[in-house]
Amino acid sequence: MNRIQTKLKESKKLLSIYFTAGYPSLDDTATIIQNLEKSGVDMIEIGLPFSDPLADGPTIQASSTQALKNGMTTQALFNQLKDIRKTVSIPLIIMGYFNPMLQYGVEAFCKKCQEIGIDGLIIPDLPVDVYNNEYKATFEKYGLINVFLITPQTSVERINFIDSISNGFIYMVSSASVTGSSSGFGKEQTNYFKRIADMQLNNPQVIGFGISDNETFTQATTHAKGAIIGSAFIKHLTNKGVSEINSFVKNILN
Repeated sequence: MNRIQTKLKESKKLLSIYFTAGYPSLDDTATIIQNLEKSGVDMIEIGLPFSDPLADGPTIQASSTQALKNGMTTQALFNQLKDIRKTVSIPLIIMGYFNPMLQYGVEAFCKKCQEIGIDGLIIPDLPVDVYNNEYKATFEKYGLINVFLITPQTSVERINFIDSISNGFIYMVSSASVTGSSSGFGKEQTNYFKRIADMQLNNPQVIGFGISDNETFTQATTHAKGAIIGSAFIKHLTNKGVSEINSFVKNILN
């Protein structure tokens, strides 16, 4: 069983943290992953920086720009992660845009992910139909779970289709805006969380966008299996550095 599937079976609410590979410094990637696991994080999304990140807010965009300046590439990331499974056992997901994967070669990319112990991919700009028709067999060949995003505007028909071809979790975007742009959840978002929960989908939901502290983590996980924090964590890295990761995670979970 894939590590993501095993983790989702645990009875607790899950905390997933996103960070940009190669930020703040090029060689921080493995250290950040190790420190996050030691701090009690359940899953990690490793952002593969891209020059045109459409879904990302200013914080993540700035970290991607810096990571690219630092010299981060697809191959550099794979090199940094080649021994990561010697020290880390929680699920690791690469989140990135499709273009760098296409340039690397989709099958070669998936094969490399399997070799180094990556469990899944999140590719916001890969249409679900294209994935299902052209790439699903390749992902499954290398044991990779592909995680799809839904928003408050996603139709019931689309959600059911995504659920039918998923085998991990569904990434629920809390609002239609870019990452890092919300503070707390209003009635509209809470109703959306409840509406999706009431659909009784086969795959559990994990909510991302707008989660930054214990309050928003608790709000998000009332109706979902877990929550993802990205922009707030990157701000913490920017201000406090890699050595203060534990204090950030403690503030979310306590």
